[in-house]
Amino acid sequence: MTGFWATPIGITVLTVLEVLAILVPVLLLMAYLTLAERKVLAAIQLRKGPNVVGPFGLLQPFADAIKMVMKETIIPTGANRALFLMAPMLTFGLAAIAWAVIPVNDGWALADINVGVLYLFAISSLGVYGIIIAGWASNSKYAFLGAMRSAAQMVSYEVSIGFVMVSVLLCVGSLNLNDIVLAQRHIWFCLPLLPMFVVFFISALAETNRSPFDLPEGESEIVAGFFVEYSAMAFALFFLGEYTSMITMSGMTTILFLGGWLGPFGLWPALGPIWFILKVCLCLFVFIWVRGTFPRYRYDQLMRLGWKVFLPLSLFWLVLTAGALMLFGWLPQGA
Repeated sequence: MTGFWATPIGITVLTVLEVLAILVPVLLLMAYLTLAERKVLAAIQLRKGPNVVGPFGLLQPFADAIKMVMKETIIPTGANRALFLMAPMLTFGLAAIAWAVIPVNDGWALADINVGVLYLFAISSLGVYGIIIAGWASNSKYAFLGAMRSAAQMVSYEVSIGFVMVSVLLCVGSLNLNDIVLAQRHIWFCLPLLPMFVVFFISALAETNRSPFDLPEGESEIVAGFFVEYSAMAFALFFLGEYTSMITMSGMTTILFLGGWLGPFGLWPALGPIWFILKVCLCLFVFIWVRGTFPRYRYDQLMRLGWKVFLPLSLFWLVLTAGALMLFGWLPQGA
């Protein structure tokens, strides 16, 4: 780079533009994900869904956003004001910054770092803090109980997600997300690592507090969970955080198991970003489909599934993968 773009101001402007190039599409996808969810659930339940605001209801997300902005933010009397307002911002911020390392095409990442997987794992681990802070700062027993539920749930399933990621890394020999995608040129990891693919996706449902694992938001037991005291834009930020986390986990599923931007059988490599978006949308559709078809788990069933089924299975498959790679001499350099 020469001229203006080589100056400190130019570099700053370029960085801001790169951030917007990632953040704006993610926010637009998040907005229309809410509409898609309502449409798909309506189709499952044999009704129409939003169809009044704009043609086919396409302006409904913007109407919802305007409604949230216009509402008053009510802070409970006994709440810790600073932490109460910080919690939703932290939840949304962590979900958004994960996209800094996710490549949508070969080399198309804001930060192409060599430890991208560790970065994503660290960000997903930090997500629980926003929920715990929200539950404690609300000064409500229902909110606090929901936060404790969520903390136990997210920590439980992060263990399985970690072992699944290590299984993928053994097959690649690199922590770089770009390298993980390129290692799937011949076969996507969802086929040889099918059990891990299933464990990862179900754990992603639990990690994002989605049905049938939405115990922290159990309306029948604890009203609405950790955000029961939130309203207006504070509630909207939690809403944004949940749906952005869904998109992030779908992006991680696409990178780790579905070949990222690679087309099936190497078809149309020039359409890399299109393939990536289509795969993410397919994962998001399954998120919504599961919500419309499966009943909510009991909490003891949720914990049993995480610790007595997924953890032993992921650990066994990790050992099996390492053994097979060493036996056949397929272990990559540096693994």
